[in-house]
Amino acid sequence: MSKIRTAVIGVGYLGKFHADKYAACDGSELVAVVDADQSRLAEVAGLLGVNAVADYRDLAGKVDAVSIVVPTKAHFEVAEYFLSRGVHVLLEKPMTATLEEAVELNRIAAEKGVVLQIGFLERFNPVYKALRNSLKTPRFIEASRIGPFKARGTDVSIILDLMIHDLDIILSLVDSPVREIRATGAPVYSDKVDIANARLEFENGCVANITASRISLKSERRMRIFQNDSYLNVDFQERKIVRLTKGEGEQMPGVPDLAKDEQSFPASDPLRDEVESFIAAVRAGAQPPVTGLDGKRALEAALMIEKAVNF
Repeated sequence: MSKIRTAVIGVGYLGKFHADKYAACDGSELVAVVDADQSRLAEVAGLLGVNAVADYRDLAGKVDAVSIVVPTKAHFEVAEYFLSRGVHVLLEKPMTATLEEAVELNRIAAEKGVVLQIGFLERFNPVYKALRNSLKTPRFIEASRIGPFKARGTDVSIILDLMIHDLDIILSLVDSPVREIRATGAPVYSDKVDIANARLEFENGCVANITASRISLKSERRMRIFQNDSYLNVDFQERKIVRLTKGEGEQMPGVPDLAKDEQSFPASDPLRDEVESFIAAVRAGAQPPVTGLDGKRALEAALMIEKAVNF
């Protein structure tokens, strides 16, 4: 089978990594990179030995699939251009700036029969994959995703920058509609919300408490999940899961034993896996692991949280 002709639109910090993965992917022929910064464009194109294109519209008819890694406000314009021309799209999160834009991109992708995958990188963490296989009915979830301030993410709030990763994970784990959202947050270093906390209540009774911050001195990506018969402490950063489950014996009369199980996972390359899954979906004409509808669902929750914060 011939290789998929690919390009990366936007080769800043993250887009450069996308281009590296496409260049190394067996099923991909990276034909071009695109960026408005001419010096950055020339540098990346030269390193990878591909065409440097200043205007993404010049790629019409020359590519089969693209990664779009531009500022969020431009997601819809660029994605709509390619999807409407039958080009498969891997679109970085957050999917779009508005819910209406996300709905429209999904409509176009369905109409044209093309793959629309959203770049939720944590879905390709081996911890997430193990988590999906071990959960039954989560009752309470506590998530914390914090890190130091980085100017490159401040075109959007911390809710759309970092919290949306946990929203996507939780929405994929809890098979129930959201009933109510309460939230608070504040700007600290930027003119947008830099720290936020949200409480989501689901129709099935599950509750999720999520904190995200980009003003911390350390980085942490943790989740604690309580079920009827077990507790899981999940560390996405260190790739570890600790499970406590009710044992068959008793510590003392009326107090059950707790069985402890720890799992550690080797280092992986989530972005490589994400790109390869996208190419595989394009080649097979199949649904990607993270669909446009997943992206819309996470965006809808994130925008509801932003509205609830309303600082």
